Amino acid sequence: MDGGSPMQISTPNEDPVPRVLQDAIGVNLAVDVDGAPEHLQQGLQQIIGSHNVAYFAQTSSAQAEHVWSVQFEHTEDVASGTFDVRSVTGQVPQITVRYNRTIDAFRALGQVLTAARAAEVAALTNPDALQTPDFTISESAQFETLALMIDCSRNGVLNVNSVRAMLRNMALMGYTMLQLYTEDTYKVEGEPFFGYLRGGYTHDELRAIDDYAFAMGIEVVACIQTLGHLGQMLQWPRYAGLRDTNEVILSRAPETYAFLEKLIKAASAPLRSKRIHIGMDEAYGVGEGRFRGLYGQVEGTAIFVEHLGRVHAICAQLGLRAMIWSDMLFCLAAKNNALYAYYDQSNNPAEALSRVEGIPQDIDLVFWDYYHTQPEIYARKIQQHKDLGCNSPWMAGGAWTWSRLWCHVPFSFESNRASLIAAKSQPGRVASFMLTIWGDEGNECDFFSALPVMLYVANHAHTDKSEIDAVFMENAFAAVCGGSLGDWMAASGVDELPQPNEARAQMPSNMSKWLLWEDPMLSFMSPQYAGLALDEHYAGTASRLLDCALAPNTRYPLNRLLRMPGLLARVLSLKCNLRDRLARPYKAGDRTALLQVAETRLRPLIEAQRELWLYHRARWMRIYKPFGWETLELRYGGLAARLHTMYDRIVAYALCLPCSALRKSRAVGVAAGVSRHPALLPGRSRLPSLTVPFDSAGDVSGPSMSADAGSGLSMGEVPAWLPSITSADSSDDPAAMSMGLGWPVTACTSSLPACTIPACGPLQSHADTNAPAPLPVLTALPATSDTDNVTTINALGVRELGGEGDFWLQPAPLLPPELDPQDSFPRDIGCLGEEDMDTVIDSIPELEEDLLCIYENSYTSLLLDYGRVTAPSRLG
Repeated sequence: MDGGSPMQISTPNEDPVPRVLQDAIGVNLAVDVDGAPEHLQQGLQQIIGSHNVAYFAQTSSAQAEHVWSVQFEHTEDVASGTFDVRSVTGQVPQITVRYNRTIDAFRALGQVLTAARAAEVAALTNPDALQTPDFTISESAQFETLALMIDCSRNGVLNVNSVRAMLRNMALMGYTMLQLYTEDTYKVEGEPFFGYLRGGYTHDELRAIDDYAFAMGIEVVACIQTLGHLGQMLQWPRYAGLRDTNEVILSRAPETYAFLEKLIKAASAPLRSKRIHIGMDEAYGVGEGRFRGLYGQVEGTAIFVEHLGRVHAICAQLGLRAMIWSDMLFCLAAKNNALYAYYDQSNNPAEALSRVEGIPQDIDLVFWDYYHTQPEIYARKIQQHKDLGCNSPWMAGGAWTWSRLWCHVPFSFESNRASLIAAKSQPGRVASFMLTIWGDEGNECDFFSALPVMLYVANHAHTDKSEIDAVFMENAFAAVCGGSLGDWMAASGVDELPQPNEARAQMPSNMSKWLLWEDPMLSFMSPQYAGLALDEHYAGTASRLLDCALAPNTRYPLNRLLRMPGLLARVLSLKCNLRDRLARPYKAGDRTALLQVAETRLRPLIEAQRELWLYHRARWMRIYKPFGWETLELRYGGLAARLHTMYDRIVAYALCLPCSALRKSRAVGVAAGVSRHPALLPGRSRLPSLTVPFDSAGDVSGPSMSADAGSGLSMGEVPAWLPSITSADSSDDPAAMSMGLGWPVTACTSSLPACTIPACGPLQSHADTNAPAPLPVLTALPATSDTDNVTTINALGVRELGGEGDFWLQPAPLLPPELDPQDSFPRDIGCLGEEDMDTVIDSIPELEEDLLCIYENSYTSLLLDYGRVTAPSRLG
């Protein structure tokens, strides 16, 4: 095979697919489930009922103009790992899939979906492409096993529904194996502290996952740890006697192997597979802790091989074939715990292993390398594994999901391309390839962001070529996953520097992570990006991704997940260079300019950070178990606290006031809602605001505070049906004013009864610094009777910008009589109450994050315009 250049995907400004394709699906597949072989029927029902449903005639909400009939034929005439697809034209075109293995039938169905998408594109110039499809498809798998491993040990444990969504994608792509990496996140009978408060899988959950996968021809294999990476367990006093170091279990001790036998039984018992991954990677310090005190100084390789032999014996007794990560064989031989020893081309551990009892012959070695982009590097290391006596080692590549908030797709393509070329080529050809999805450093990343990499690897694993056609990938990603590949590639812009491409090091940038979490006041990493136009880069990235995510689009339902990187990019566009923007006016003594930066950059940043946190939380609760979120919420909470402190101190300095004085003039805002989805914010009015003096007795002075045009805040009259909310002794006070979202409400503070709460608005410096300045003012949204202009009605986002508060806002029934839940609704307007929240979410699952995000932070009901909801997708 030739080396070639990496696969090229269109740049963010290009749109390779005509926009007309984004309106509706042009062809439906009528899959003959009842006529399919019995072993396919359940899996087909799982796919058709829950995955990219717009393409299937049985589940599409809008029937397409053209229908293709798809039928399956199982035959031994087709070799294992291959299939062929043929189309026959007619009044209803007939597509026949001939296959041997179950998984090949589902891979073939994914290719038929891709062909349907390609026919839609062709129909733009050839109208007969949809009516008379004429194509044949034939593929051969390059590996006996194509596996996906998902990390479920670094905070995020995928819930069962998310695993099922992954399995549906895997089936249509052609993956034959799933491994859920569980260090301590599975239940072990009699061991309550194993995985304590970590959300581990139960026996029944693992059995349900295995059943679901089996119906689509996918093998589920236990993937655990039996040496290192056991710190979460070893931290408990219950397991102090099993501890060598903080992360490594004690080798040679009899009680260790009795315990490991319990783990192996618990992890493998719910599954059909007779294979198991027993880990043993990165066991740094093995033999250097309590082991040395108990058994003396022993060479590391000898300890490792002895331990491997004893764990292997347990697996053999249970009828299990084991595999391990291979890195410690290389690192121990080189007496170097760094990964450099693993990837050192001159380091061959064959000599060191010759001095100890050898590795069991039926142990499979998994060579993992996620860093290099040259095939020859992988080929040489594969050969070194063969020199150890492992004739067919596994090759493992990585989708770059760790230590970042969104998968880095371009670099994942580059590194996996190199490893796949080496794994498919002679003399280094191997029989098994694994793609890994890791969650190191808190699992901040949405694992579904790795879908493009999963598809790329699967397509590479079904061709002997070294390149994958970009147009084919675009069509496949749209049809199989439901997303626009160009947009998903653009999402990697949160970690890509806006500068000419340079030769990559052994890992891509994760700028978004450290830029998000670095202290905003100290900003010690800012010299790293000095001179780069990050503001414009992130603002442009945010604009594109949020437009993609929030646009109603049945063709790309998966694009809704781009909201996460879009919100992240918006936060970064405000946070980058913030310290420099504040430092310049501070050094110049320009308090007016300093205040302007605080109001136009820092306060919007506080709002954007809050929206990112709320959406990230809603997304986490949808795809993961709730355990582990506390780690990320502490990070968000710390960032929010620092931003509030930064704002308070800067505003107090700019106004020549102590921070304590801000408590009497704090800015309390009613946000306009966290969701930008058109179904939730249909055409909200953006009217200029009016300014009203705040004439209560008080000693606060400073610039006036008012709402500007486009802020969504303006003066309005209280509708007759709206109950007033005032303190008992302030109902007749003319200073009491109204404020609200959609319709006004009245509010008071306990420290300033009968007075208006100051509302958010851009601060403007007073021209004469010696003259008395106007006091803060309140603004409110206008009342409206136009139901087309109804927005979410709630107290979402009520908070203080000036410090910890003594204000209160009492909820009120904010529904006018004509929109009362007990009465009929005008046209398609509906009210969401707590009772029917689940029903609504089930009917429009692509809005679940939006609805939960708003509803959980609301005091009252929500309004939703169903006319703006796109077709449901349930892609995960």
